[in-house]
Amino acid sequence: MVDPGGAGPVVAGRRPTMKDVALLAGVSLSTVSRVVNGENARPDLIARVQHAVGMLGYRRDLTASTLRRADRVSASIGLVVADVGNPFFAAVQRGVEEVARERGVLGFTGSSDEDPDRERELAQALAGRRVDGLIIVPTGHDQSYLLPDRQAGIAVTFVDRPPRHLDADVALSDNAGGTATAVRHLLAHGHTRIAFLGDRERLFTTAERLRGYRETLLTAGLGVDPALIRIGLESSAAAEAATRVLLGGPAPPTALVAGQNLLTVGAVQALRAADRQHEVALVGFDDVPLAAAVDPGISVVAQRPVELGRRAAELLFARIDGDHGPSRTAVVPTDLVPRGSGELGAARFR
Repeated sequence: MVDPGGAGPVVAGRRPTMKDVALLAGVSLSTVSRVVNGENARPDLIARVQHAVGMLGYRRDLTASTLRRADRVSASIGLVVADVGNPFFAAVQRGVEEVARERGVLGFTGSSDEDPDRERELAQALAGRRVDGLIIVPTGHDQSYLLPDRQAGIAVTFVDRPPRHLDADVALSDNAGGTATAVRHLLAHGHTRIAFLGDRERLFTTAERLRGYRETLLTAGLGVDPALIRIGLESSAAAEAATRVLLGGPAPPTALVAGQNLLTVGAVQALRAADRQHEVALVGFDDVPLAAAVDPGISVVAQRPVELGRRAAELLFARIDGDHGPSRTAVVPTDLVPRGSGELGAARFR
């Protein structure tokens, strides 16, 4: 096909190539390659190539250039999270993207859905696309499957949970410390029967938050009542059902600690259904949307997910840049945000 101005051939129905650019600009293929790769060339040749690039809408083929380079740098990374629909993981992704964007690096993200097989499938698919590094929220019990990829030069960092059977960098929230803060806050308001709602026990975050809950009660001289602990809750509906059971028991709790944001939502729904939201105190781990808009406002131990993502990305890029030192763990603090639900006194409705 010929363009109306007679300047030369244009591309229709396919992506333009460097050969198309060279033909339109009237220069050699090697000249086009030098210009698009930012190498030295005569100013007039640069102008002609850039004009042809604009006319054709040419985009550099990063995959092809990666295959030709000895360092195999693709300017891309992969991120595997549990669920991109969860606001927490969306914020972690945002933090990773902020650091990647500062470096001109593109990120690809997928959800494992807490399925170890899906985690492995996604990680290996991303590695097969020659990303420079992987950031993973681990779900399975064994991340040693990544050893061949790391030996091949792909940097690997973990976030939110540490890997198993693989020595690698990881960025974590202070899970046990955050839950300890929640329990101490409730103890200060007179509560001694404090229930705990937790996610799957095999998850590192669940185990750490449960540890913080137990240790704080024991330090305060209180026993840990197994009847007040509900774990294995995988949804808001499960947390709502568990809270209903706790509230209907012979010795119900006067306060609840919800171990993650979706469980906090379920607990709130159960308390409101029983019309006890102004009676039973609640502190959730991790913030939830509209937490300040309900009555009472939801008190939370807020993580810093954007900072968590940024720290994970910084660890990853340090490895990509050649850091071969011992593995590191970055612990990001949590923040108690009192909004009303966690400040209800235990004696108020006795």
